[in-house]
Amino acid sequence: MDNKATIWQILLYVLIPLIPLVIFWILPLIVSVWLSFTNWDYISPTYEYVGISNYTNILSDKAFLQALVNTIFFALATVVPILFFGFVFAVMLNRLRRNVTFLQGIMFAPWITPMIGMSIVWSWMFDPRIGPINQFIGMLGLTEPKWLTDSDMAMWAVIIVTIWKNIGWAILFFSDALSKIPKGLFEVADVEGASWWYRVRDVLIPLVSPTTLFLFIILTLDSLQAYDQINVLTQGGPAGSTRTLLYLYYEMAFQQFNMGAATAVAVLILIISALLAFISMKISKKYVFY
Repeated sequence: MDNKATIWQILLYVLIPLIPLVIFWILPLIVSVWLSFTNWDYISPTYEYVGISNYTNILSDKAFLQALVNTIFFALATVVPILFFGFVFAVMLNRLRRNVTFLQGIMFAPWITPMIGMSIVWSWMFDPRIGPINQFIGMLGLTEPKWLTDSDMAMWAVIIVTIWKNIGWAILFFSDALSKIPKGLFEVADVEGASWWYRVRDVLIPLVSPTTLFLFIILTLDSLQAYDQINVLTQGGPAGSTRTLLYLYYEMAFQQFNMGAATAVAVLILIISALLAFISMKISKKYVFY
């Protein structure tokens, strides 16, 4: 009876929860890898195996290399400011005694706002003729940029929208981490006459490092999956200046109907994501204080 009970417990508590994982992640992953070795066009019932030619063609394709560079730049230009300003604003909120929850709610509101709806609003704000951003810049006597039609400015417009949306999320996590720091540490710092910079460098930053690592990994993976704001604001243009890897996947799959090459791009995105997560965990073992 004990052995039967143990078997049923394994089935109930281990195998059953694995069913959604197998159906919605493992099986689609296997199918995607399989499709990446074919030339399926998404419409025809027939296809041919092409081996690794999808991967070799993609890795030598200028569009892929440009999308890879755009993705790396987009990730760095969004993740670093979000972490920096999220930490700074969280420290400022942590010093307040009143209306902290209210201010946190205001800063967190953009994150729960749907990206598509928010991007539509920002597309109006970036409008070179009637947008309030250019009107304010014009009042200052500065050159009014063409945010969404200039290849030098379009990516920055997407970056601004992404930072504005996600910074409140980082503030919330940093605020929670700061609230758990023992106040005795600050009392010791006061007794020792420690400067403000010393408190930030040697007390706050090390003690919130686990939160920083968590946010870094999540935000980096999220940046690799950026799509909605790019689709609404620039559609990958102008001249591919805002085309990221995920948007390249969309174009190959649903505009060019080259599902084999598109799934190869998806597999490469997965590999890049896994490598970044692995490297981050390795770094955390040396520099993150748990």
